[in-house]
Amino acid sequence: MRALLLVFVAACGGSTNEPGHDAAAVDSPTGSARPTIPSPTGTCPTLASGDVTFAPAGIPPRKVKLALDAAKPRGELVIYWHATGSSPQEAAYSLGATQGAITSAGGVVAAPYSDDTAGQFEWFIVNGSPKLDDFVLADEIVACLAAADRIDPAHVHSMGMSAGALQTTALSFLRASYVASVATYSGGMPDGFAPANQNPDNKFAALIFAGGTADNVFGLDFKAASERYQQTLAASGHFAAICDHGNGHEIPLDAAPSVAEFFNANGFGVWPSPYANGLPQSFPAYCKR
Repeated sequence: MRALLLVFVAACGGSTNEPGHDAAAVDSPTGSARPTIPSPTGTCPTLASGDVTFAPAGIPPRKVKLALDAAKPRGELVIYWHATGSSPQEAAYSLGATQGAITSAGGVVAAPYSDDTAGQFEWFIVNGSPKLDDFVLADEIVACLAAADRIDPAHVHSMGMSAGALQTTALSFLRASYVASVATYSGGMPDGFAPANQNPDNKFAALIFAGGTADNVFGLDFKAASERYQQTLAASGHFAAICDHGNGHEIPLDAAPSVAEFFNANGFGVWPSPYANGLPQSFPAYCKR
């Protein structure tokens, strides 16, 4: 993980748009802010639950595990990035029964497979690579689902654990053109991480989980990184709550229903957040503003 202390600055400090990704602004529920949704650059796959292959221009095709109910109307999109040594099945484990609630309401959970060439920590940026393939893949997922009218463009969210949470943190800045809100499980901003914000006007919301002083692996203090992410966002006008469950480097399984409720309440352009005066009592007691 020490590599990412150098990586994020290099990989996040440059251009945040890839050539060929035409985009269109889409009205948000507020009418005052609009997400910019990319257009597909490759042939979109047939959208169904299970493993599907996206083929955005300029990078090798990538598999993504989708969970959706084709009989339901469009809903939110949750992009889930898994931890080091894990797999896209982690999304179903992490969300539990909440995944079924999301898909029953018309939502889609998309869990990318990592590229085998990314390195030890699953996602290119976490390994110090300047390659933006994972972000190009995210663009194509959003683009194809939006083109098929499977998702609400104002409800594109991201979450993940560990390396996947660091990827989510990076995505929140580098794809602020369409990200509405995020949840990170043991992620955050390591010291030296200064990403370019694609859209500073988008005050996306964040629910940031950490596991206390024992949340320290690969030489990275995830508690401190999570607190830095919260403080950075709060200082620039975002709603950002910290949830320190104190159980070390683990997925907080009790958090899934609250994360889903958080995403539902914090769509694109919804600021100040409905939670500006406090989190719902149903949220874990360890979550604080």
